[in-house]
Amino acid sequence: MNIPFTIALVQMSVPGDPAESLAKAEHFVRQAARLGANVVCLPELFRTPYFCQHEDPDVFDLAESVPGPSTRFLAAAAREEQVVILASLFERRGPGVYHNTLAVLDADGECAGLYRKMHIPDDPGYCEKYYFAPGDTGFKTFDTRFGRIGTLICWDQWYPEAARLTALQGALALFYPTAIGWHPEEKNAFGAEQLEAWVTVQRGHAIANGIYVAAVNRIGHEIPVQGGPGLEFWGNSFVAGPMGEILAAGCSDSEEILLAEVDPRRVEIVRRHWPFLRDRRIDAYGGLTSRYLDAS
Repeated sequence: MNIPFTIALVQMSVPGDPAESLAKAEHFVRQAARLGANVVCLPELFRTPYFCQHEDPDVFDLAESVPGPSTRFLAAAAREEQVVILASLFERRGPGVYHNTLAVLDADGECAGLYRKMHIPDDPGYCEKYYFAPGDTGFKTFDTRFGRIGTLICWDQWYPEAARLTALQGALALFYPTAIGWHPEEKNAFGAEQLEAWVTVQRGHAIANGIYVAAVNRIGHEIPVQGGPGLEFWGNSFVAGPMGEILAAGCSDSEEILLAEVDPRRVEIVRRHWPFLRDRRIDAYGGLTSRYLDAS
């Protein structure tokens, strides 16, 4: 397919009640559709406040089957609005096995497939290894009504290997639903450089692969029930084009819908002039499967 299509990123704060969050997300999806969007991406784990700030076994009760209740609810909106919806959810795969999973709901309401987050962080305030098993889907693309897209999730966005392997499968755009923010006590000293690094690495993926990149974050200062400083999610959702150019950019503290056009012809033109995929030395990259290469 060589027809341009419009993508929308829903930058939102997340209420404490999962049902309220789901209804809020649906409202934004329908609003994005009426603004002309064909593909709508929600932030990472949009149904609940970011529960990974602490380890709490009771939190596993929030998980659900995927496909399941949330996907059925959103599938109705996808079908009625004729849009593709990308929804990141806390998946209960089986007893004791949970994933951070993204469901791709096509414009007919059918589930086109699932992607399970491959890279799982473990940092202060981001205790994701406690909650999520590493994904086992591999890096995937999905053929939707409007075009082939690639889906990755948050921590995946720092890894060029993930972007490359997804791009090589013919994706026109890489989507990164995200939940990233500042530790409030670090913001003044490191906040600007952390945000700049986040934007820069993803713009680099766009350039290196000649592809569109769409990163959607949540906003709001979320303090967990256990107390503590919490996390200040920095918003700044954006869409970059195949040369890394910023096509749409959000602010740090407001809910908004960002719209941008994905043009397959633009991907073709950029790759003709900057043929990085053509010139790859695939015979020389065996070391990438090693954890570390000793100098000896």
